[in-house]
Amino acid sequence: MSAEEIMSKKGSVFGATFLITGSCVGAGMLALPISTGLAGFFPSFAMFFLAWFFMTSTAFILVEVQRHFPTRVNFAGMVEHFLGPVGRMVCFVLYLLLFYAILVAYLAQIGEHIGSYVQLGVPAFPEWGGSVLFAAVFGGVIYLSTGFVDRTNRLFMYGKILTFFALLYFGFSHINPSLLAYSDFSYVLQGLPVLVISFGFHNILPTIHDYLGGDVRRVRASVIAGSLCTLTIYLVWQTVALGNLPVTGPISITSSYAEGIDAAGALKNLLGFSGLGTIASVLAFFAITTSFLAQSLSLVHFLTDALKVEVGKRENIWMCFLTFVPPTIVCVLNPRILYQALGLGGGIFAVILFGILPVLMVWRGKTRDHFFKERNFFTKNAVLLTLFAIASFIIAYQIYAEI
Repeated sequence: MSAEEIMSKKGSVFGATFLITGSCVGAGMLALPISTGLAGFFPSFAMFFLAWFFMTSTAFILVEVQRHFPTRVNFAGMVEHFLGPVGRMVCFVLYLLLFYAILVAYLAQIGEHIGSYVQLGVPAFPEWGGSVLFAAVFGGVIYLSTGFVDRTNRLFMYGKILTFFALLYFGFSHINPSLLAYSDFSYVLQGLPVLVISFGFHNILPTIHDYLGGDVRRVRASVIAGSLCTLTIYLVWQTVALGNLPVTGPISITSSYAEGIDAAGALKNLLGFSGLGTIASVLAFFAITTSFLAQSLSLVHFLTDALKVEVGKRENIWMCFLTFVPPTIVCVLNPRILYQALGLGGGIFAVILFGILPVLMVWRGKTRDHFFKERNFFTKNAVLLTLFAIASFIIAYQIYAEI
């Protein structure tokens, strides 16, 4: 390839990789050690690879679907083309439910972290007070404008990166190898729904496709690189958390799961305001804030587009209310709903959206429109049926767990 051809290419694989990794690595990461930790260090590692394989495979399916559209198309547009208006309606409802479940989980997480600090000076501060305070402040940030959100998000991203490396430095020095030796395979499936939602970057694939000028090879490369970077970060964080947190006890993985506390909060409770405990708590605040800003802004824009609301210099105030009020009410009614919200979001809504629907789109395209004739590996019938079976199993397991 000549230098002119390289320079003329739109976007970069590095940039797309960063977009994918940034989309995945956020507040969901903080819940992973608690939701998967009861199975133990090595069994949970196996589930990380399974979730990575499943979600990366379905992402490759979406890449194949996208390449058949001459112009940029969003996820709902692809679904409508292959599955009709009913498919689009299902996609719309699932998107709404998924975003709400994510925001409920984030508000529940941040409420616990903010509340633990405020209660040092205000003992009567309610358990749900931190969630309401956070939603009010950063809901205001969303309302001001996308540009203001971008500047705020960059500031918190820098903080997240710095505190993450500080956590690794202090965390590895505190690891207890005996804690990593524990295993209990009876809990091995428990964290799978949270893992699925933590590898969910499929909604930004149309953006990646457009950013890279529709170059399918580079889109595939960015999917591999971005998902592997995400997997690496998760495994490192898992090692630090499980190497420091006991499985049982007053402050442990078991008690944290029952009380809806994430791994950063558990480390802070276990270690107090020591170096590692404080860093974990600060990391939680940065991670939740960056994820919350991105996901809530996406929901505001999603509702604005779906309800055909006129866009001005600021976000529509009613769309902001519709975005923040429902999840805040849920957190007020149940402040410890973290893992239930992530379970529903990852085990049902995300699996149908990013697992079932891509498979159905390709299957319909092959049988009705005779697309995908080149028989790409990820569009072969055996692969599609395997991924459909995995998705169906996760959904069935989550329904069983909820019942």
